[in-house]
Amino acid sequence: MALLLDSFWRAVAYLLRPRVIALSVLPLVLTIALALGLGWFWWESAVAWVRGLLDGSDWATPLWNWLDGMGLARLKAALAPLIVIFTVTPLLALVSLLVVAMLMTPAMVALVAERRFAQLERRHGGSLFWSVLWSLGSTLAALLAMLVSMPLWLVPPLILILPPLIWGWLTYRVMAFDALAEHASRDERQAIFRAHRGKLLAMGVICGYLGAAPSLVWASGALFAAAFLILVPLALWLYTLVFAFSSLWFAHYCLAALAELRQQAAPAPQAPAPGPADALALPDESEAARPLDAPSAPAAPR
Repeated sequence: MALLLDSFWRAVAYLLRPRVIALSVLPLVLTIALALGLGWFWWESAVAWVRGLLDGSDWATPLWNWLDGMGLARLKAALAPLIVIFTVTPLLALVSLLVVAMLMTPAMVALVAERRFAQLERRHGGSLFWSVLWSLGSTLAALLAMLVSMPLWLVPPLILILPPLIWGWLTYRVMAFDALAEHASRDERQAIFRAHRGKLLAMGVICGYLGAAPSLVWASGALFAAAFLILVPLALWLYTLVFAFSSLWFAHYCLAALAELRQQAAPAPQAPAPGPADALALPDESEAARPLDAPSAPAAPR
């Protein structure tokens, strides 16, 4: 428990470092850059295509008539750009998050290793190929568990327990593997997974609940269209911040557990072999304290 709390507070403190703050705003920069680039080349054609699709749809005719009756005919011209914005923005945000997620975990592990575990040997137990394969396998297993457990969600308490447990399991599998991929060997990684499975799962569940907070902001942006362009970037930044915290927490915990594992496995220091100087050592104290033999009495005359 001490290691869990120590790594938690260290992860919170590391969020204030300039490198972490720069990475947290990177998805916003990527999203804006992608939006400007796509808007420069395809904005007018996309809006025209959506407007033509609306004009040619029979289901939209009652909507246009209702808007005309309410005196909101101008809203018809603004509807096509709004549809394009509402459709493209989440896709751009998702792409930016995926790009940053690929860069953030190695960057956070490197930051923690540089500042706390510079002397920790790198044994390269997981390559990029195995990391991708591990993530895909864990994701498929989590999706399968979600599908199988869906009928149980009808039971009121289980819907609050099963999904967080499944996604917490997925989070700890992916995050812990990436945190140990560079420094731990395969056997060391398996040993840490066995010894710390319960705490790693608890960390994954907590990170899963923290990741639900940006979803509420995202949903608010979908409900309140006027604040969409403000709430969506805020949700995007919160997503990245939660991901950075999760990476830092698992990096601190796993690398500290690895250092402790190696310290326990290190052989105990042996006493040095006696050298030449030991031959000149003083006699034992018991011998030194022993009184000298008294001189013998002279022989009696015959």
